Amino acid sequence: MFDLILHAIPVFVVCLVLEALSFHFLPDDDGIGYERRDSLTSLSMGLGNVVVNAGWKLVVLAAYAATYLLAPVHLPADNPLTWVALFLADDLAYYWYHRTHHTIRVFWASHVVHHSSEFYNLSTALRQPWTPFSSVVFWLPLALAGFAPWMILLQQSVSLLYQFFLHTERVHRLWAPLELVLNTPSHHRVHHGSQAAYLDRNYGGILIVWDRVFGTFEPEDERVVYGLTTNIRTFNPARVAFHEFAAIARDVRRATRWRDRWGYVVRHPGWSPAESSRDLVS
Repeated sequence: MFDLILHAIPVFVVCLVLEALSFHFLPDDDGIGYERRDSLTSLSMGLGNVVVNAGWKLVVLAAYAATYLLAPVHLPADNPLTWVALFLADDLAYYWYHRTHHTIRVFWASHVVHHSSEFYNLSTALRQPWTPFSSVVFWLPLALAGFAPWMILLQQSVSLLYQFFLHTERVHRLWAPLELVLNTPSHHRVHHGSQAAYLDRNYGGILIVWDRVFGTFEPEDERVVYGLTTNIRTFNPARVAFHEFAAIARDVRRATRWRDRWGYVVRHPGWSPAESSRDLVS
């Protein structure tokens, strides 16, 4: 299969270098630019993700293929309407994948990698998890709906390629009608913000309409502070990749009740038994 992301890596590198040079020669008071150690960590995470996915995509392809065989209809790849439907279905699947990976802690433990940088530039787009194993279930309905596995994987790659270019401070706002419909650098900067007003907002992939429909949209207003609510203060790729899994294990080990252990795994990040006690009282 043609792998769009692998073939796009030279483009990513060129764009990253050009953006870094632009900060060097044309500094911007509103942008924080690059930091060498942070960027090297992001690149390390990206390379690790490529290595893991080299094997994992075989599992994903097998899961899509098995589900596709059960589909009551197989949609024709030579019909343009099939591709329009796939574009919308993939983007909706991505929205819910992304939203659950912010609201269920064991999923967040994987996705938190992407939010761990306190910088926001094209290298941040490459800061990807080494544990991408929870995503496949969100796209199985597309295979069951009759989209061929190769089509699903190709559309996923198109979405990832588009999202790479969202990770920049060099683009402020686009033409208003585009900002209304598309996910843009401005919208995605909000998503990477650590302020209370920006938390768990703007989950969209290519489109921002799902956030508007489901009530998770937030426009960029105050200056974004990037990173986590409690930053991990490390450039060690292994710690970046697994620190939240380790935190879950510590919380589960210290818990004294099974329902609390379960809560630490499947409730929202930051949940504690005290929160459940307050809910019972209220």
